[in-house]
Amino acid sequence: MAAAVARVESLAGMTTIPTEYVRTEEERAKKAAEGPQIPVVDLEGEGCVEEVMKAATEWGVMHIVNHGIDGGLIERLRMAGKRFFDLPIEEKEKYANDQSSGKIQGYGSKLANNTSGQLEWEDYFFHLVFPEEKVDLSIWPKDPADYVEVTKEFAKAIRGVATNMFRILSLGLGLEPDRIEIEVGGMEDLLLQMKINYYPKCPQPELALGVEAHTDVSSLTFILHNMVPGLQVYHDDKWVAAKCVPDSLIVHIGDTLEILSNGRFKSVLHRGLVNKDKVRISWAVFCEPPKEKIVLRPLRELVTETAPAKFPPRTFAQHIQHKVFKKPIPAEQEGV
Repeated sequence: MAAAVARVESLAGMTTIPTEYVRTEEERAKKAAEGPQIPVVDLEGEGCVEEVMKAATEWGVMHIVNHGIDGGLIERLRMAGKRFFDLPIEEKEKYANDQSSGKIQGYGSKLANNTSGQLEWEDYFFHLVFPEEKVDLSIWPKDPADYVEVTKEFAKAIRGVATNMFRILSLGLGLEPDRIEIEVGGMEDLLLQMKINYYPKCPQPELALGVEAHTDVSSLTFILHNMVPGLQVYHDDKWVAAKCVPDSLIVHIGDTLEILSNGRFKSVLHRGLVNKDKVRISWAVFCEPPKEKIVLRPLRELVTETAPAKFPPRTFAQHIQHKVFKKPIPAEQEGV
């Protein structure tokens, strides 16, 4: 088991937050802008391809409805995650990760190397959920008893939604329907990593952040939550608060699709806020290409004399190293 770490949940009863959670004045959340809201797209509606394209190019984020996942399954997933985080901390510690040894799956309290050096007001559970043959069930929670069954079922369902979104985005770019799916690894190699974010009540929410501003490295990220607001996205030089849209999934465009689309799609800058009165829980599913098997580069159909390639080729692993640790993209990679 990893060395003991102070879990944010254990700090929720304090009257002031520790200094390592206090953000700079610049980082702190101000009132979100009024005005345009994150688009809501009906995947069964007429003009769905055009609406998805408009959201992906102008916002990099959208709510999708009529996505095909049964509402009962979503509610069971929410309940299973809530029941896990309702367990005593010592029970959850049985599943603790150990980032220092490279064991990133499991129960934790901060992903490594955040840029500010400050801590985020969240605990989380992170694990690979698809493809099923690559999943390590030994690290999944045994309590609640239905956690494994429900999460497996949800993973298969969200994988189907991912295929549909890749198809719509491919068609919107004038490509073959399966083109983007193939480019990010297909059914065999695209990895779905799920992170359950648990944001405890915070005595000074105006000073803290649940998750600091960032873009996702993934191709797509799907987000469910417990209908407690907190997500903000950056659009037109303003922070916009995401409304709670019933029966929807939030979809983020990640860095991988921004690269493949040669910048047509926007990898959305976003952050998570906390509040004093309610616990917020979100389920983020990151759709990630394999780390070494595929070279990410702008699709050749989208590179022209007037629109040259904006991104040098890189593997997904190299992209992470470049983004998180500021390592340069290897020069020899550019010729691959």
